[in-house]
Amino acid sequence: MNKTLMIALAAGLAVAAAAQAQAPAPAPAAPQVDYHPSFADLMTSAVQPRHIKLGIAGKARNWEYAAYEARELRNAFGRIGRTIPVFNKQAMPDMFASAILPAMDSIDAAIKAKNGAAFDAAYKEATASCNNCHMGLDHAYIVIHEPTASPYSDQSLTGAGGGKGKKK
Repeated sequence: MNKTLMIALAAGLAVAAAAQAQAPAPAPAAPQVDYHPSFADLMTSAVQPRHIKLGIAGKARNWEYAAYEARELRNAFGRIGRTIPVFNKQAMPDMFASAILPAMDSIDAAIKAKNGAAFDAAYKEATASCNNCHMGLDHAYIVIHEPTASPYSDQSLTGAGGGKGKKK
């Protein structure tokens, strides 16, 4: 190797070493949180609010919003079944399919028909299905009922107060 090439190579290595020495060290990676929501967490955060909102919107005959909440409630059961496929030795997708989804089908049909009496009956059926499911999972002490008031003071579930909501 000739002398010029060796000097250039040495200079290049020195510049690279100096640049690496001056570069700030990368920040340590944030610790990974290994959070897995419990079955109760998912029911309380994904199902119960949808059940409440669906009930209030349906009682108000706010069909557009009731349809939205019915879809969201159905999807919540699907997500829970995928996230926690077995709970208390019960296959959740199967339990939801047999215990909850038939009532959801009745709710969907009532909403589509804009039939208040059919909605009221289907919602009672869905609520009873929830309680039957709780009993089947040895959680009979968890009793769901139809909402009497909205805990969502920042949202109109009845269609009043703006937006498309309920048509008068």
